[in-house]
Amino acid sequence: MTHFASFTAAAQLHFGIVTDAGAISMNAAFPQFSSLQDVVVAGALKDLAKAAVGREIDFKLYDIQYELPVAHPEKIICVGVNFPDRNAEYKDGVEAPPNMSLFPRFARSFTSANAPLIRPPESEKLDYEGEIAIVIGKQGRRIPQDQAYDHIAAITLCNEGTIRDWVRHAKFNVTQGKNWESSGAMGPWLVPFTHPSQLDDIRITTHVNGELRQDDRTSRMLFPIKRQIEYISTFTTLMPGDIIITGTPTGAGARLDPPQFLKPGDIVTVTAEGIGTLTNTIADEQA
Repeated sequence: MTHFASFTAAAQLHFGIVTDAGAISMNAAFPQFSSLQDVVVAGALKDLAKAAVGREIDFKLYDIQYELPVAHPEKIICVGVNFPDRNAEYKDGVEAPPNMSLFPRFARSFTSANAPLIRPPESEKLDYEGEIAIVIGKQGRRIPQDQAYDHIAAITLCNEGTIRDWVRHAKFNVTQGKNWESSGAMGPWLVPFTHPSQLDDIRITTHVNGELRQDDRTSRMLFPIKRQIEYISTFTTLMPGDIIITGTPTGAGARLDPPQFLKPGDIVTVTAEGIGTLTNTIADEQA
């Protein structure tokens, strides 16, 4: 499977292909694009992959630093409480609602693969949420479910890091707990979406310091990804480069007994079948 990535190497930002052997920069071959996001918006991922065939690597993997695959999307929309056990975690006796819970995240709240998630001085309750993110490749409004997958360009991984006490600051609002700078991560790359089997029933796991914390399958989502696209596109036009973060399984640190929040030195890995692994450490914010 092709891995499209944004990365810094030799003090320059590149977009291209990452393989087991190293990274191929495609900047020179596609001078009309300044970023991988531009490639997505233009619908040119296939062209990028085709042009990379037979090229030698430009950088070893240890010489690159991953950047966010899509750095400046118009919209990042997150789906909350989207697995049966996740709904039960709330212990409020309420059945899953007929419509999904949604909230926005800002691009600055995410960092890249292998970079630290930042714990702010205002709270020690930084938590993990492993998720799959989809990147929209085709504009659409009121998209029916049977056409929803036609609007996906690529998929990636997300650790939708959350400052838990700040999501409880208001009765109906979690936004302030979900948007601390560099509290979450996405990456390390984009995998082109070409077949429903890439999303319909794949396993997603989250490990903290090697311990399995989250483990579920997309087939158990309360609101499948096709339904997410249909519902979200009812009230807003989905644009190329937009990101939908599709929901996390049970097992976040806040729901353990006792709660276990992230601290400097921890290593969090989010893995999904057919996509790969997103790894991040934890660090305190520096003044």
